Amino acid sequence: MFYIRSANEADLEAIRVLLVETWRETYTPFHGPQKIEAMIDGWLSPEALERRLRRPKSEFLVADDGRQIAGMAFAAMAKDRPNVANLHQLYVHPIWQRQGIGTDLFAEIETCFPDASVMQLEVTAENDRAIAFYEALGFAPVGRIDNVGPPGAAIPAILMEKQLDF
Repeated sequence: MFYIRSANEADLEAIRVLLVETWRETYTPFHGPQKIEAMIDGWLSPEALERRLRRPKSEFLVADDGRQIAGMAFAAMAKDRPNVANLHQLYVHPIWQRQGIGTDLFAEIETCFPDASVMQLEVTAENDRAIAFYEALGFAPVGRIDNVGPPGAAIPAILMEKQLDF
């Protein structure tokens, strides 16, 4: 059984391994290995993960069974909209997907922002499984972004929002 808890510095290497393996399996079919490896080098570097862990007005969670980390979620309050929390990452390792871990991570992270009335996320436009997952959690598409990722990546994404009712 996996428990949801706040991440700490000792978790960062295991989180990085989980993210690298998950990103390669998830995104390579959409964007190709070269683009994904470049994104991994920037977004999933140890330094980038440590910055997220220390970011004010954020929450960094892991799903942990005492032996391994099967999933993670990271969200933070938007800098320019005081009532919006941005879900930046929610990933479950491919061998642990479809077992409720992602739902458990989201259930916890959505309660971490009592000042937010909306949670927002961007999801790769081609990732139908992720879009369906977020729709099942109550998110709805509200727009499209033509270029997410590093400069020049030209990765299209769907902007989704969920009203938070507490």
